[in-house]
Amino acid sequence: MLNLGILVSGGGTNLQAIIDSIESGYLKDCSIAVVVSSRSGAFALERAKKHNIPSIVISRKAYESIEAYDDALIQCFESHGVGLVVMAGFLTMVGEKFIEKYRGRIMNIHPSLIPSFCGKGYYGIIPHQKALEYGVKITGATVHFVEPEYDSGPIILQKAVEVRDDDTPETLQKRVMEEAEWKILPQAIKLFSEGRLVLNGRKVTITD
Repeated sequence: MLNLGILVSGGGTNLQAIIDSIESGYLKDCSIAVVVSSRSGAFALERAKKHNIPSIVISRKAYESIEAYDDALIQCFESHGVGLVVMAGFLTMVGEKFIEKYRGRIMNIHPSLIPSFCGKGYYGIIPHQKALEYGVKITGATVHFVEPEYDSGPIILQKAVEVRDDDTPETLQKRVMEEAEWKILPQAIKLFSEGRLVLNGRKVTITD
């Protein structure tokens, strides 16, 4: 059984996609051990509570340094036996100590086709605003392993989504979530749980 530690900051729609995938049997050998929110009041915490999943708030503001914050996260995940950390709409920066501890075992979902519309400051609705400003015809979502630099880690999966002429940032965001994020994040977790992701430098190979 693969114990998941889910990092959240907001509504938790990607968390819900993972919960649904476990309950449907798609993620057969996975269990959410703990949900960690960067802020109190995040609706993701209500989702965890509804499904009897342990949850906790660990706020960066409560710690003097990024190292102390990393230590708190590590202590939490180690105490819950977490084997894979999933950033599911997590908007707080973690430090190199945390990333080194879970290197190759932290994945993030980003709402664009990396390397487009990514990096520092590109979160939430912003990648969708930028996609429309640039006039791209295709956008999407990316699941990648996490490295210290924002959105720079090896890419695991990507899924394209058509941009429509009448799209607003909000309609595009919703469609990218529904057509891409909620599909490829559980898929990436499933591949990891089955031992089918081979990380070699910056390249991720999916084995049969």
